[in-house]
Formats: sequence, C-alpha cells, structure tokens
Amino acid sequence: MKNKKNNRSFGILFSIVFFTIGLWPLLSSKDPIIVFIFIAIAFLILGLTNSKFLTPINKLWVKFGELLGRIIAPIVMFIIYSIILTPLSLLIRISGKDLLKLKYLKKSNSYWIQRDKDLGSMNKQF
Repeated sequence: MKNKKNNRSFGILFSIVFFTIGLWPLLSSKDPIIVFIFIAIAFLILGLTNSKFLTPINKLWVKFGELLGRIIAPIVMFIIYSIILTPLSLLIRISGKDLLKLKYLKKSNSYWIQRDKDLGSMNKQF
C-alpha cells in the first residue's frame, strides 16, 4: 500500500515538474516544449493509475537524492563552519572572553558557582 501511494505522489510531482519545464518558454513568448508536456502527461497518467512502471524510476530517484545528500551536506557544513563559526571563534579569542569558564585561576579556592535562587527540593523531578 505504501509503495502505491509513493508511486502516485512521485508521478504527480514529476508531471508537475515536466509540465512546468514544458511551459517555461511561454514566459519569454516562445513556443512550449511539446516533448516535456507529453512526458508530463505520461507521468500523470502513470501516477494516477498507480502504475508499477514508476517503482524503478522512483527507487533510482531516491538513490540519487541520497547520493546528493552525502555530497552536499558536508559541503554546506564546511561553508557554515568556515564562514560563521571560525570568524566568531577568532573574535571571541581576540576579545579574551572565556565563555565556558575553562581558564585555570590560581587565586580561586574553588570553581563552585553559588546559585542566587533556591531550586527547592529535588524530590519530584519528573
């Protein structure tokens, strides 16, 4: 049952995509691309009839998405790290801040932080 629903949504989605590609030239006053419109109609018919012809194409599309995820995610994470986190870290180090209070203080007897407010008894935590 799940595979049929997945094939239906896959067929409808790809029919919308190919229909959009086929009609895109109309925005610049050109002729539509008939081949893509026929492909869109074929995907729509196959999607609405829950055809099993869409299963291998759907599986191939999912594998392609997983491959793109393995490639794109590390690139995006590297960009975020290098553009946001590294400069922020350098600014914090230059300013001399110790946000996690990890520096060793020779003058301090204890690293215990006194609470200002009482949390009450911890008998009923959950």
